[in-house]
Amino acid sequence: MRRTALLAASAALVAGVLAWPAGAAPDAPAAFVHPGVTVSKGQLDFTRSKVTAGAQPWKGAFDRMMASKYADLNRTPRPRAVVECGSYSNPNLGCTDEREDAIAAYTHALAWYITRDERHARKAIELMDAWSAVIRDHTNSNAPLQTGWAGSSWPRAAEIIKYTYSGTWANSGRFATMLRTVYLPEIINGSNSNGNWELSMMEAAVGISVFLEDKASYDKAMATFRTRTAAYVYLESDGALPKTVPSQNLNTREKVVKYWQGQSTFVNGLSQETCRDFTHTGYGLSAISHVAETSRIQGQDLYGTDVGERLRHGLGFHAKYQLGAGAESRLCGGSLKLGLGPVTEVGHNALANRLGHAMTNTATLTRRDRPAGSNNLFVAWETLTHGDNPA
Repeated sequence: MRRTALLAASAALVAGVLAWPAGAAPDAPAAFVHPGVTVSKGQLDFTRSKVTAGAQPWKGAFDRMMASKYADLNRTPRPRAVVECGSYSNPNLGCTDEREDAIAAYTHALAWYITRDERHARKAIELMDAWSAVIRDHTNSNAPLQTGWAGSSWPRAAEIIKYTYSGTWANSGRFATMLRTVYLPEIINGSNSNGNWELSMMEAAVGISVFLEDKASYDKAMATFRTRTAAYVYLESDGALPKTVPSQNLNTREKVVKYWQGQSTFVNGLSQETCRDFTHTGYGLSAISHVAETSRIQGQDLYGTDVGERLRHGLGFHAKYQLGAGAESRLCGGSLKLGLGPVTEVGHNALANRLGHAMTNTATLTRRDRPAGSNNLFVAWETLTHGDNPA
């Protein structure tokens, strides 16, 4: 038995997939739950029942989704063999097209589930098939981030279609091959850039791993996610300085402060990118909530761990200033760049509604901004899918 275990561990190391710490249990479930990327069947059923009944805020959220360009049944896919994305999408050779086609596929998958109009299921399939037939690579400096953003939306769409649509999806295997060979290799080994990059990349890797039922990749992505989450949102229990990702060699206070955008005073909920701007911080917080939600659906609830604590404090801290509180001089020199984005619904529902945490600022911001739309990158329609959703 011991020899068998050692051989298995050695094989995993050779394959580069043994990512969890020694003595820790892997995160992957014994059997994956489907649909199970960010949204569960129970959540979809709850949403459908509320929309059908005309109940708010779900009906208003549905109407907003259906009025968007992403729900257009006349949408024409625009796949490319090589998507080239430079810094801030310059150059932008297929970057916007890929991200928005992926969001559209997810939008049509949701529209199919709620309305049972097969035209939406077929449009989602058309979009997924168009890209799986063509794309081979992502290039230039933003390739990992671009792959993470698009790769977060594709499996959400695919999970709903594969596991709830009774019609045929003849090319689902080709789509899976696309995720395995074009997307996963670009993101699975992470990034030492700003933390929102790696968090989005791990969101995509976790979602893709669920669709592929790839336990090794799921475990590797989840281990990287946990390390990065701890290094992205500060808790006072971390000590005098934030936690770091070992491979980044942030081994002095000076290096840490520089990496945290010059911020030298650390308080609960502060993010590594708070003093850069709230928009990029919102990307990171959103990805944390998405991975935690997928993990919960798959049977392991991270909301009760430090992941949930960091998300709770991160959302509350930034919501306070997004709602209009002035920045103290010790915070980013007294100057903040707001714009958190539609990123609070998933975390608020899990932490406030499900677990009962008081999240006054987050709740106020969430309700003020309903119905949440899309950030046109990888976040879409979360009032519809997660707003006050008990499932």
